Amino acid sequence: MQFFIFDVDTDLSPSKSRWRILDDLIHKVGNEVVIVKNGLRICGSGGALTNAPLLQSKSYFEVKIQQGGIWGIGLARRDTDLNIAVGGKDSESWALDSDGIIRHNEQELHKIQNPVQEGDVIGVSYDHVELNFYLNGESMNAPVIGVKGRIYPVLYVDDGAILDLFLENFNYTPPMGFEKIMLEQSLL
Repeated sequence: MQFFIFDVDTDLSPSKSRWRILDDLIHKVGNEVVIVKNGLRICGSGGALTNAPLLQSKSYFEVKIQQGGIWGIGLARRDTDLNIAVGGKDSESWALDSDGIIRHNEQELHKIQNPVQEGDVIGVSYDHVELNFYLNGESMNAPVIGVKGRIYPVLYVDDGAILDLFLENFNYTPPMGFEKIMLEQSLL
């Protein structure tokens, strides 16, 4: 059996950090975040960053809104602030938030037309040129450009929100040419 540790913070004092053991993924999480269901469900308050960077040319993942509240779904660099409830508040993250606004660096990039509701599935595609969001398999037609660097999927929750991350066995067919996130492997 293989175990990994995900870290909460670089401050390792018992009062400032929590360590959890998972058998699938390493997550960097905010101080008030709870990860359950084999590392694929997030609740509590704050953000969670996966361990798998989007290195392949066309990546796709999905998130189901299991329970409403305040949430954010998108991409981020490792240095993003995970102790906040919505994404896109810093220069390190790009996110669709529960208020229907796609943000980056506190700037509103797009306002989506159709409200996202409990039970809906948000798809996220990234090809190193554009970040796109999908609502129940349909494009939101709100492309985000300029996402650069070593990027990871990120989820944010607060106010009772519960999000489920799908890295495979998707609810909807990914856009043409997009695939599940491939993990880095060493051939040596």
